[in-house]
Amino acid sequence: QVQLVESGGGLVQAGGSLRLSCAASGLIFSRHGMGWFRRAPGKEREFVGAISWNDNTYYADSVKGRFTISRDNAENTVFLQMNSLKPEDTAVYYCAAARNPLIATMAADFGSWGQGTQVTVSS
Repeated sequence: QVQLVESGGGLVQAGGSLRLSCAASGLIFSRHGMGWFRRAPGKEREFVGAISWNDNTYYADSVKGRFTISRDNAENTVFLQMNSLKPEDTAVYYCAAARNPLIATMAADFGSWGQGTQVTVSS
């Protein structure tokens, strides 16, 4: 009965910004680390970043310095602020809930997944 619903995707020009949201229900949100993944057409799903219950964060090298993960435990929501977007950031972005409160980076460590939201960055 866990549900994760992403929103905020869209079309932006290179260099622009976008903020994604993920609303969670059916779980004790503060007991789970959260993560963001993305999948570009014809490519494997890849890790983007993660955040622990107490706001420790970790990012893939490809987005470090440009993307910021945050969470609001009172609102059961995790965010992905994306700045300085590049065409290679174009993908479907997914949020996921880990099985424990700490940082996780492997897809197998996440037990629940959202449906994804499309991000398209034009050159």
